[in-house]
Amino acid sequence: MVMGGTGSSNNLLGSRYRILRELGRGGFGYTYLAEDVNRFNELCVLKEFLPQVNDDESLRKAKQLFEREADVLYQLNHPQIPKFRELLRVKDRGRGRLFLVQDYVEGPTYQELLETRLNAGNRFAESEVIQLLQRVLPVLSYLHSIGVIHRDIAPDNLISRNTDGLPVLIDFGGVKQLATVVQQQVTHDGVPTRLGKAGYAPEEQMESGQVSPSSDLYALAVTALVLLTGQAPDALYDRYTQRWRWQDYVTLSPRLATVLERMLAPRVGDRYSSATAVAQALASHDLYPTPGYANGNRYPEPTVAVAPGRGTDPSTMVAAPGSSPAPIKPPKQSRPNPTGGCFQAFFGLLLLIGSIGLVWWIATRWEPNGPLTNPEGNPPEETQPGDATNPTFSPEEQARKAQLRQRRERLQVDERYLVAVTDQLFYSQFAEIQRPLSDDPADAELRAEWDGIANEVLDVLEAELSAQARQRLGSYGAGDRDQWRQRVNPEYVSTRALYDLTDAKFAYLYPQAAQQNFIDQPIGQIWHGLADDRVRGIESGELLEEIRFASGEFSQSLRDRLGPGEGRIYILNLSEGQLMRLNLQAAPDTTRLSIYVPSPDDTLPFLLEDSRDRTWSGTLPQSGYYEITVVNTQTAALNYALDVSVDNVTSTPTEPAPAEDKN
Repeated sequence: MVMGGTGSSNNLLGSRYRILRELGRGGFGYTYLAEDVNRFNELCVLKEFLPQVNDDESLRKAKQLFEREADVLYQLNHPQIPKFRELLRVKDRGRGRLFLVQDYVEGPTYQELLETRLNAGNRFAESEVIQLLQRVLPVLSYLHSIGVIHRDIAPDNLISRNTDGLPVLIDFGGVKQLATVVQQQVTHDGVPTRLGKAGYAPEEQMESGQVSPSSDLYALAVTALVLLTGQAPDALYDRYTQRWRWQDYVTLSPRLATVLERMLAPRVGDRYSSATAVAQALASHDLYPTPGYANGNRYPEPTVAVAPGRGTDPSTMVAAPGSSPAPIKPPKQSRPNPTGGCFQAFFGLLLLIGSIGLVWWIATRWEPNGPLTNPEGNPPEETQPGDATNPTFSPEEQARKAQLRQRRERLQVDERYLVAVTDQLFYSQFAEIQRPLSDDPADAELRAEWDGIANEVLDVLEAELSAQARQRLGSYGAGDRDQWRQRVNPEYVSTRALYDLTDAKFAYLYPQAAQQNFIDQPIGQIWHGLADDRVRGIESGELLEEIRFASGEFSQSLRDRLGPGEGRIYILNLSEGQLMRLNLQAAPDTTRLSIYVPSPDDTLPFLLEDSRDRTWSGTLPQSGYYEITVVNTQTAALNYALDVSVDNVTSTPTEPAPAEDKN
């Protein structure tokens, strides 16, 4: 029996759960198999939370943090993820214990299945692995759509469920993440959360704790290779050359090999952007080898983005998530290559000429606030988005384009705009292609990639933009930004705060583009659509909350939850000379905090802007409505608490007229 008799048949945890045996233990505590006597002795799993703290106050704080964060687990609702049932608190022998209760999944793990096959001299066949991928990718698509990253995909965290044979994701990484976040906040160590199995998790996850949907896709690809080869990741990866050597152990079809290679790209931006994109690639028969990822020059040197209306004042720069605000810097110059010689100079000249021509070709087709035209000034004769009747296209391509056109029409997205933004993303991803695509059969594979990117764009537009915003794509401009200012100012909100919320979501969706001057580019229209929706959210009160102090009160504590890239604005009507203290309770480096001053002449526009700081205190320099913006910069949902204290609070402060927005 475990833990001093808790496994006894006469002892029930919470008068409900009878522990049968220990299943395992890890950094956050123990895992037990138990029976639920209230549900006909149904089997379930109990994960006990045991933070490594020594004093009662730290333990109390740890439990408080754990309870506040744990609701992310309960939101998971997918048939291939064990259901989390409850957070159980019990008293056992005079001490409190905390458990997470979840469904038990009966069946072998894929690690156990692999070991059985290896003992018999067999491995997983390619068809079996493709089927596994096709069954796991929808689960990841669901998780990523709600801002959750599993973080720990490996053969021993996938169970082949006995009842239906479907793969089930277990050992959800969020439990470990919660334990780690609690440990960090209690001990104040500030160490980044680094979860995942060595060899399975990508480099950026293991070294710095950075995760994204592509982190799970990378680990899933490693899992597939382990099942196909029967080798551990260390045997498949050459750390000296930083290349995967699975070809030494197994021969795969070009289709699967191409998909796995891209999932395993060392650069995040070179991997598939979503699980849906991987599933589409697996289903496509027009796959082709993706250009090499090792040259390190796929993307241009990042620059700092400037939100519209902020000008070029270094104090109002919009920094990409994960970086501090910084003044504008000139782009880095390429180092001369002493071995290049005249040939490389001549080749570079040809490439430059081709690039200029391609940029001109795209630019002539993209005209904000107006129709798209081709270089001759006539309506474009497109082959990419919807020409499903082109006789040079295969039946499969015609069907694919017909589906793309139908989806675009259902979402009410302008065809010319979709072409323009897809062109921009396509040619930034495949910079070595210096020409427009043709309807020639030789370009069939490239057109398939173009169609895939167009579908990914529609994924974003469908999930992130309202129907009103989608219908406006291609026509947003400076006039809209002026109108937004006039609409949010009566709510005591400036465009600084509006742009904080918009920038955060755009950077989450398109981190590469967010580091460039994107506003007047096709992809900048998506930024405008996000801003348009956030104006409506401010007007409706969904994204805006006024903090008021009742008579005799001097502080407020607000709790909220933000999805990935989401934000919220708080306003307070305060007076010059008051002392304000602000504390944002959130995991380290997961938020950006801004405090904007109602300065009539804009001489002191902010107290904090896009800051990693989570506390501020001081004397207020002006009277009026102060704005506090909180944005989530991580790829998972975020729970936080905002504590605000102000001295000399009056019960009915005088409300000033909305100040003119200086942005």
